[in-house]
Amino acid sequence: MAALLLELPPPPFFNCNHHRFLSSSKTTLHYFPSKIPPPLTFTPTTTYCFLPTVTSSSIPEEEDKEEPHSIAVASTNAPDERPQQDRRKVVQIAWEKLVRWSRSWRSKNNKTDHLERTNKVVVLGGGSFGTAMAAHVAYRKSNLEVQILLRDPLLCQSINENHCNCKYFPEHKLPDNVIATTNAKAALLGADYCFHAVPVQFSSSFLEGIAEYVDPGLPFISLSKGLELNTLRMMSQIIPQALGNPYQPFVSLSGPSFALELMNKLPTAMVVASKDKKLAHATQQLLASSLLRISTSRDVTGVEIAGALKNVLAIAAGIVEGMNLGNNSMAALVAQGCTEIRWLATKMGAKPATITGLSGTGDIMLTCFVNLSRNRTVGVRLGSGEKLDDILSSMNQVAEGVSTAGAVIALAQKYNVKMPVLTAVARIIDNELTPKKAVLELMSLPQVEEV
Repeated sequence: MAALLLELPPPPFFNCNHHRFLSSSKTTLHYFPSKIPPPLTFTPTTTYCFLPTVTSSSIPEEEDKEEPHSIAVASTNAPDERPQQDRRKVVQIAWEKLVRWSRSWRSKNNKTDHLERTNKVVVLGGGSFGTAMAAHVAYRKSNLEVQILLRDPLLCQSINENHCNCKYFPEHKLPDNVIATTNAKAALLGADYCFHAVPVQFSSSFLEGIAEYVDPGLPFISLSKGLELNTLRMMSQIIPQALGNPYQPFVSLSGPSFALELMNKLPTAMVVASKDKKLAHATQQLLASSLLRISTSRDVTGVEIAGALKNVLAIAAGIVEGMNLGNNSMAALVAQGCTEIRWLATKMGAKPATITGLSGTGDIMLTCFVNLSRNRTVGVRLGSGEKLDDILSSMNQVAEGVSTAGAVIALAQKYNVKMPVLTAVARIIDNELTPKKAVLELMSLPQVEEV
């Protein structure tokens, strides 16, 4: 567009370089009556100002006859609110589109709600997370029968009489439709879903003991994270093999989810992974609520391996904290650990996107940086100089990363993947390396290209 070239004396507030500023700035012209006092008396040199292009139709006819000196330029220091208003409008439009998409998606996908068709759910294991998931599902539907299968008769009595898991959540009341039992046959009879919350290292023997009561079509939703020490198996392999049914329906549930915060009804998001897409969506409908977002995935390997390895990485993060190595060291170590997890997971056939999702990065950040993490706590105490046996004997919950560490390294060797951080953790746990020596060895590794 052409610019309007006007010949006029510069106002007294213009400095000698103002015409350069004006030529590159948005400026608004205002026309005032000729009663405005003339400029201060001086004899300036002629100044040429390039103003934004205007059209004759935008200037009223009577004002077009005014003298040149009656033209005043608005102060360029005045704040321009238009860009800010435009940005707000863009954000508003984006949010409205998101809301419309959400409503449209819900209307198109308003299929049969599997929660309404579910009458009974059984939870294997009465630990903290198993109890939290039992409570969550029970709150979803008041007439849903939720049974927790336990081995401890005293804990069973506490849940049934006081509606409270006195061992893990003494201050939280469980829903009335949660009951506990030590009878496996009664617990599994007529169940629509089975949540498996038994620690990985004890799962195989436990499942073999109840296999005769398990329906071949009963979907198992695994809450356990880790690798079996001697066999390197994940839960997707342990459950069907222990039950003697290679076609046992299987779902893995993972993501950033401390049991205590679930019990406190704080919002979070998790992912359910299954090779059976319909089963994944059914599980999603069973669990999703206003406080729990559930995404679906078909990458069972990625979800499981990320859930297993993050526990080992959390021990490493705890060691850094216990040794007071600082925030830089913490961030660098966790970043390297995430890379190592991605290397192994992708070699095993997992999708890289899974490792950066809820079950990967989401769960890793929670477990590595928050004090509620059992595995991080083990690392902090190791870094502070405590012995592993003393640490484990003082805990009333299982830190899966301790037993998983050795299995992870064996798995890495099987797939020919170098994992320096996680290997260092395994050596510390085996008492072959002190935390201080491990740091020195890791820092002296060759300087290589980041991949």
